[in-house]
Amino acid sequence: MSHVQHRVWHTAGSQSTLVVGWGPPLIAPSPQEEKEKRRLEQLERKKEAQRLLEEEDSKLKSSKAPRVAVPSKVTRAQIEETLRRDHQHKEAQEPAEKVKSHLEVPLEENVNRRVLEEGSLEARTIEDAIAVLSVVEEAGDRHPERRMRAAFTAFEEEQLPRLKQENPNMRLSQLKQLLKKEWLRSPDNPMNQRAVPFNTPK
Repeated sequence: MSHVQHRVWHTAGSQSTLVVGWGPPLIAPSPQEEKEKRRLEQLERKKEAQRLLEEEDSKLKSSKAPRVAVPSKVTRAQIEETLRRDHQHKEAQEPAEKVKSHLEVPLEENVNRRVLEEGSLEARTIEDAIAVLSVVEEAGDRHPERRMRAAFTAFEEEQLPRLKQENPNMRLSQLKQLLKKEWLRSPDNPMNQRAVPFNTPK
């Protein structure tokens, strides 16, 4: 086997140096050898990690190990205290009432079948309840405009003779104008009376 001169550049930081040496010829390792080498390095790293994990676990277990408490002597006062607590606990459970049967409990009145007293109101629907709860003082005229013509005719029959006596020199058209003005202010006019909206409950 012959020796060959090797030239290898070594880099350290920002400086590079050329190292020249003599030795056997350098042969690049085969890919299989590189794979095997990487696998062995990886296996070593795994073993090291496992060892460190086991060390850490053993340290944790030893620090958490329960300390055995030395049983101390129980005094008579402690015994009496525990007996008193047990006795109170039993007494607290005893006064719990038994569940009474339907024969022992008196019957309760069925409020759904109660007969209404006089003067009271009953509502079974929402509209009835609103009608009962709302305060309507008196039912007014729902459609005063429908009775306008009849009311005006009655007013005219009453008031026209009076106006003719008071104003004998006026024509009938002038008397009707006066009558119309009085009608607008008259309490007999249905439009001047308190009107209730047409959709209010009866």
